[in-house]
Amino acid sequence: MQTQNQTQQSLRLIPLGGLGEVGRNMTLLEYKGQILIIDMGFRMPGEDMPGIDYIIPNINYLRGKEKNILGVVFTHGHYDHIGAVPYFIEKLGNPRMFASPLTKGIILRRQDDFPNQPKLDITDVKNGTKINLGPFRVEFFRMNHNIPDNMGLFIETPVGNILHTSDFKFDLAPVNDQPTDFEKLKEFSKRKILLLLSDSTGAEEEGYSFSERDIQANLEKIFVRAKGRIIAATFGSLINRIQQLITLSKKYGRKVVIEGYSMKTNVEISRQLGYIKTEKRDIIPAKEIANYSDSQITLICTGAQGEESAKLVKITNQDYPYLRFKKGDVVIFSSSVIPGNERTVQLLKDDILRQGAKVFHYKMMDIHAGGHAQQEELKEMFHIMKPKFFIPIHGQYSMLVNHAELAYSCGVLEKNIIVAENGQIIDLNQERILVEKKTIPSSYIMVDGLGVGDVGEIVLRDRHMLARDGMFVIVVIVDRKTKKVRGSPDIISRGFVYLRESKPLLAETRKRVINIVNQSNGKGTMRDNRTYIKEEIKNKISEFLFSKTARRPIVLPVVIEL
Repeated sequence: MQTQNQTQQSLRLIPLGGLGEVGRNMTLLEYKGQILIIDMGFRMPGEDMPGIDYIIPNINYLRGKEKNILGVVFTHGHYDHIGAVPYFIEKLGNPRMFASPLTKGIILRRQDDFPNQPKLDITDVKNGTKINLGPFRVEFFRMNHNIPDNMGLFIETPVGNILHTSDFKFDLAPVNDQPTDFEKLKEFSKRKILLLLSDSTGAEEEGYSFSERDIQANLEKIFVRAKGRIIAATFGSLINRIQQLITLSKKYGRKVVIEGYSMKTNVEISRQLGYIKTEKRDIIPAKEIANYSDSQITLICTGAQGEESAKLVKITNQDYPYLRFKKGDVVIFSSSVIPGNERTVQLLKDDILRQGAKVFHYKMMDIHAGGHAQQEELKEMFHIMKPKFFIPIHGQYSMLVNHAELAYSCGVLEKNIIVAENGQIIDLNQERILVEKKTIPSSYIMVDGLGVGDVGEIVLRDRHMLARDGMFVIVVIVDRKTKKVRGSPDIISRGFVYLRESKPLLAETRKRVINIVNQSNGKGTMRDNRTYIKEEIKNKISEFLFSKTARRPIVLPVVIEL
């Protein structure tokens, strides 16, 4: 029973990622300074982010609050929900974590790639597990998605009950998984849902999502017709699809090769936990492909998004030692295209077709089912839950807006619906929901190799300039006594002009550089003078090169005093 004082005390909900974007999911629930974290994911970079590996949430808000973090609860094992763990967990004081067995296994295996991290404190949870964390009581419940062990969250708080759907869909005939437990959802509804947080990724799609059983039937049509090798690309974490491909391969007398680091890792974890069922002899190493006829090989790999380092891209670029595409091969793209990757994936498909292989993708036939509820399923969730307040989560802004409109059509009052953005603070109690004027930092934190957060907008802008107009390095040696240029300046051009074919331009550039240096003598101390000369060379040569080429390479002057 909640007291009058409790009902007036507000709970704060703070999204650090996952709103207005696909991926980077991380949400905070805060009550009287005590914080519960839901998920900790990354997102893939867009085509406008050269060199970036991942984008993770900004956790500046949590600095200094490490002792107030009660724990982290994970919904499922996709990297957009768990991928930021290695970058954050030590900075957050290594809090307790709660995850289903498959999610836990994927988190721990990935942690092996970060050997200097502390040992993680992860507790197993399953359907029906209940945990108490300060003012929060969390019950995990099974929700159907496209990875096993996906958990929704029923969270009892001092202000009321919150239901977090996780990524979900209502597949009544899933493959290698159980359907949604509607009776459990109805039971939660009877306990009154103050706030519903529901997956929005499919909110712009009409009707119902495809069933995995339909997808398997369509994949089987390809296996029946294929006479050569089958190369199937999908997400490394799409365990159900990988199982379908293994099952069909066995049925049609094919050995399976698994390629891609993340896919191999997830398959091994899933086999150990019993989520992928296959006999050891059904899967062979890549080096044995040549020992079988083309009609006996299925290769399942990563790369359906055109990722540069993924195996499908390496095969297409002929950088893979065990297989070259040829006529008779069948390539299956068994995933939808993540927004922003359309051009990359299209070019990849074109290159595969040029090498003689046949390509099947989800727009040609239903060989991929997203793991996300579409409009009719989202409406059904509203009809079951009957929430007082609603915040759409997980999706681009247009998806969130569409989901909000669905909520209104299902009876949620307009004033009780918040379309929030990352960094906003939502204040909630039993009587009302509102967005505070204050916001917290939610900018992209970019991961580039071992660097976390050291690449910002300025560095990205430089990379775009390098890609667009190239680099022009000018090395000048200045006599320390006479302050005059020694010899002729050296010039290095990368991505701007070919030196051998641009001799008049380079000769004029050298003359201008010598004049700039000789006219810049005596500008302050020796150190100040060198800085002044570099700025003069950079600015004046940049303008000169633009006047001659209509391009602006990055000009890097190097001034050496001898």
